[in-house]
Amino acid sequence: MGEDRRLVAVVALAQGMAAAHTPRESWRAAALGACRALSGGFAALSVWERDFGRLRVLANVGDRAADEDEFPEDEAYPVHQFPEITEFLHERWVAGGEPNAWVETAQGLAAGRPGYCHQRVAALRRRNRGSCVVAPIVLHGRAWGELYVARSAGTPVFERADADFATVLAAVVAAGLAQTERLEEARRLAFTDALTGLANRRAVDVRLEEAVERHRTEGVVVSLVVCDLNGLKRVNDTLGHAVGDRLLERFGSVLSLCGAMLPGALAARLGGDEFCLLAVGPTADDVVKVADDLCRRAGELELGEGVACGVASTGDPIGPVRSARRLFRLADAAQYRAKAVRAARPVVAGREGPDDPVVRLADEPPSGAPERPAERRRFRGRP
Repeated sequence: MGEDRRLVAVVALAQGMAAAHTPRESWRAAALGACRALSGGFAALSVWERDFGRLRVLANVGDRAADEDEFPEDEAYPVHQFPEITEFLHERWVAGGEPNAWVETAQGLAAGRPGYCHQRVAALRRRNRGSCVVAPIVLHGRAWGELYVARSAGTPVFERADADFATVLAAVVAAGLAQTERLEEARRLAFTDALTGLANRRAVDVRLEEAVERHRTEGVVVSLVVCDLNGLKRVNDTLGHAVGDRLLERFGSVLSLCGAMLPGALAARLGGDEFCLLAVGPTADDVVKVADDLCRRAGELELGEGVACGVASTGDPIGPVRSARRLFRLADAAQYRAKAVRAARPVVAGREGPDDPVVRLADEPPSGAPERPAERRRFRGRP
């Protein structure tokens, strides 16, 4: 491959990883870009999981064998089967060398000096591949994993120049992975409540919009539990905000515990003393049962005065839910009613007959009703 073509291939690989929106997309772009750059037929990206002592495959692209999924859930190999990823690299770096790539063939070592690897050769033969180039990936100064590109049997075998180029590609992949990590951390911070570690309001907003759209197109049950933690102001005023923060954290843990009883539920802090659970799929009765348990557990906390809890679910007779805003209004109205009557159990929208007071409050708020904080009115879409 000429220098110009190699430069174009490097740029294409970097651009592909930069355009990725998720780690999986980034892994696939790395493997696919390297496969094309090296004129390979197959490529894989693997990570060295030190805590499990294994090399785990993240992505397979190209001409995959029957046992090679694009994003395998459990394709991993004990790292002791690949000593070059540990001992060889470690010794090389300690001596001041660089983590260079090497070539293996179906007959054995071809280029590079990490040593013969029976497992790789056996895999080449088993999958009818003639050669592979293996490039270590170094991230934050440590061995992160490897980039693997193979060619089918009967095609030209990789050469030393290919191994050198693969070393360059691995460095580009490492830079792309570092960028992906930074973006993921930024996304995590953008959608996470700093105090409790739960999802934040923005995360709920995005997830609820998606959930309601699924309800409209697929009929999936969407349920929302909105909670107001009682007594937080009194705790702050009498014991200090540090103790109040501990109460918020403690309730956040209880909410997370209860949310785990609903597969895929999102536990979130909306702000201040307000929390919620968003469940997509479980029945309304299952959600109410969990909300009931949440109220009981909150009442047993050593601080605070329990929780006011409202539930709204498309599985109950609440009328058509065509927007996230309406479901939030219903859950908020149910919570408002629970607060007003000091209910020890959750109030559920739509379960008090055709003229349900919660549904009526949500759809036609009485003019004399006390106003909620302005931020909540904006978030819930209140006029």
